[in-house]
Amino acid sequence: MASPWEAWLDRCLKALSEATLLRSLRPLFPQMEACATDSAKAFGSIISDLQTFDGLGPWDRSAVEFEISRPTFQRWFNELPSSGDEICNSDLALEYASGLSAELGHKMILFSGNDYLGLSTHPSVRQAASKAAIEFGMGPRGSALVCGYTYLHRSLESALADLKKTEDCLLCPTGFAANMAVMTAITTVVSHAAEADDQDVVAIFSDALNHASIIDGIRLSRRQRKTEFEVYKHCDVDHLNQLLSNCKHDRKVVVTDSLFSMDGDFAALVELVALRKKYNFLLVIDDAHGTLLCGETGGGVAEALNVEGQVDIVVGTLSKAIGCQGGFIACSRKWKQLIQSRGRSFVFSTALPVPVVAAAHAAILVAQEEKWRQRAVWDRVSQLAKATGLHFSSPIAPIIFYTEERALAASRSLMLAGFHVTAIRPPTVPKHSSRLRITLTAAHTVDDVEALAAALVPWIQHRNAPVTRPLPRTLSNDTRPVASVGYKGAPQVEKTLGERDESLAFKDWLTEDIRAKL
Repeated sequence: MASPWEAWLDRCLKALSEATLLRSLRPLFPQMEACATDSAKAFGSIISDLQTFDGLGPWDRSAVEFEISRPTFQRWFNELPSSGDEICNSDLALEYASGLSAELGHKMILFSGNDYLGLSTHPSVRQAASKAAIEFGMGPRGSALVCGYTYLHRSLESALADLKKTEDCLLCPTGFAANMAVMTAITTVVSHAAEADDQDVVAIFSDALNHASIIDGIRLSRRQRKTEFEVYKHCDVDHLNQLLSNCKHDRKVVVTDSLFSMDGDFAALVELVALRKKYNFLLVIDDAHGTLLCGETGGGVAEALNVEGQVDIVVGTLSKAIGCQGGFIACSRKWKQLIQSRGRSFVFSTALPVPVVAAAHAAILVAQEEKWRQRAVWDRVSQLAKATGLHFSSPIAPIIFYTEERALAASRSLMLAGFHVTAIRPPTVPKHSSRLRITLTAAHTVDDVEALAAALVPWIQHRNAPVTRPLPRTLSNDTRPVASVGYKGAPQVEKTLGERDESLAFKDWLTEDIRAKL
C-alpha cells in the first residue's frame, strides 16, 4: 500500500511548481588550468586509477598520531579555557612547520575522532583532492542553486545514492546542515498542501538521544510551520508505539540516529519499520556514524539490518568514515526536489569545494576496494572489549562515570599516558552520565589498543559508582558478548539486555532533559 506521504508530497510539489518556487540544480563544468575543452574527461581522471592496498601503510599513522605544544598541553591538563591563542605569540608553530623543531611537545594517539576507516590520510584521497585543486581550484564559489554545483558534485551524489540504494541524493555543506534542511523541508508539505487548514500539523517523534542537528531542525521547523513534537524514550519502541497511537494527526514523522554518537548503540530499525507499516509515518534516519562502517557493502545500518528501501530519508555525513567534509541526504527524486527548494540550510549555503567533493568520491571507491578496513575496525572493538571486560556494540565505546570530576581525571590520566580521549560532560550528555568517549578506527593497531586498555583498566576497576544502564543494542542476535559482534551484522536487532537501575529512572529523566532542550 502506498504511503499517504507520497500523495501529500505530490500535491506540495505541484503547489510549489504553480507558484514557481521549485528550484533546480544545473551542473557546471569548470575549465582546467590550461583551459582545456574536455572538462568531463578531466573530472573523470581525478578519481580514476586510484591506488588501493592490502593493509595498513605508513600514511595511516598520520590519521591517529599527532603532537601538541607544551603550552597547549598545560592549559588542557589544567582545564584552563583556551581559544587556541597560546601558540600565536610564539615561534612554536613556525618552527614545527619549517622543520626547525624536531619535537613540538607532547605526542599523542587519537582515540576520539570519527575517521573510522582511516581514509582521511589515504594516498588516493589525498591525490584526488590535490589533483582537483590543481586542475580546478576550489571550484565556483556560490550556493548549489546559483553556481556552486558542478559535474563532480553530481557524480558524488550518484555514488552516494548507489551506496544507500536510493533514487537520488543531495549534497549539503555539513551533516548538521543536512538534518536542518530535512526537518524544515518536511513541514512545508503541510503549508503547501492544497487541502491544508488550521488543524493540519506535522507531528514529529524524536528519539531522546538524537543528535543536536535534529533537535535544532525541529526547533526551526516549529517556528516556521505548524509542527508538534514528542520525544520518545531512547530506543524504546513500546513508548513510541504508545505516543503514535495517541496522536490524532495524519502527518507523522519519526526521526532517529541509526548509530548513536555518544552511547554507541543502535536504533531498533527493524521494529521501527514495523511501526512504519502500522502508522504510515515518514521514517528519517541519521546514518552519520553507520555509513561505510555497517553493512556488507558499507551501505549503513539499514543495509546491515536488511531494511533498505523501508527508510524514507537517510541523512549522512562525509566527515566520519568517509574521512572528508560535508553532508548528504539520500532519498527519492521527489524528496530531493522538495528539499533543494525549501531546505533553508541547503538553499542559502555555499556548495562544497571541488577538491573536497573529489576526495570524498575517492574515499568511497577506496573503501569499497579495501574491505579489510571495515573488518579491522570491528576487530579493534572486540579487542578492547576483551581487554577491559566491558561490552561495546560499535567503534563508539563509552565508559560512563557518575561525576564530571572522575571523567575529567580519567581523561587527564590518559593524556599523560599519550592518549587523546576526551571527557564528555553535560550538557552534551545528561547529568550523571559524564563519560570517556573512545572511538576505534582501522588506523589503530593491535598494540595501540592494547596500550590504551592497560591505561584504562585502573579507571574501570575504580569507577565511583558508575551509572547502571542496560547493555547497548547491537546489530546482531548473537548470544555472545556484544563486543564480539562481527562487522556484517545480522537482520535482527537484539532486545535490550540487562536490568535498569530503577532508582535513577534513567530513561524518564533523560526524556525530560531532552524535552527541555526542545
